[in-house]
Amino acid sequence: MDQSTSNTTLFLDIGAVLLSNGWGQETRNLAAETFYLNEQEMESRHLTNRVRHEDRELTLSEYLNQVVFYEKRSFTSDQFSEFMFRHAIPNGRMIEFIQQLKEHYRLKITIINNEGRVMNEYLIKKFKLNQFIDFFISSCFVHCDQSETDVLRLALNVTHIQTEHAVYVDDIQSFVDVAKSMGIKSIRHKNHLSTSEVLIPLGLKMKNQKKSLQLIAEY
Repeated sequence: MDQSTSNTTLFLDIGAVLLSNGWGQETRNLAAETFYLNEQEMESRHLTNRVRHEDRELTLSEYLNQVVFYEKRSFTSDQFSEFMFRHAIPNGRMIEFIQQLKEHYRLKITIINNEGRVMNEYLIKKFKLNQFIDFFISSCFVHCDQSETDVLRLALNVTHIQTEHAVYVDDIQSFVDVAKSMGIKSIRHKNHLSTSEVLIPLGLKMKNQKKSLQLIAEY
């Protein structure tokens, strides 16, 4: 372990951090527009069934039957599912940066995310996330919502670390606030540049990182 940092573990979200926001709000809105669905009705049904889907009570097919195919459509479930998967796009710069930090500081990388099992396993396999991520504390695996302190305690227990040795990165402020209230150093992720800058005073810095960040900003 590099002795220049006391941090041993990064807790990260997948959607909007390592990848695009998957089946997030923007993608759902786009799906409603693309397939000519009632956006408000679809969102209401999503919110009603989201937790059951993420908690594996509903399969992807069952979830879609509740959210989209509760009435006859001009498209198939396979076509809609393909749309969902297709809009998962990697944040290559962020992934590369996290991989470099892991190698340099020998960090444990732990995913904390909310996602249905089919989509979650697709993302892990498609983007080879298990090649550099050590633990997946995903709602579909552990049956615990990310907004609760329980899942963070579980992540601390799984990785066998104290709160002062962890850094949490997420794009949702309420989740960041929960982590901060537990004494975990936490960052609201907006983009690779801003997150990289905030990590520097926390002791997670790559060689020539400030110069590289300046070049990126100027570019």
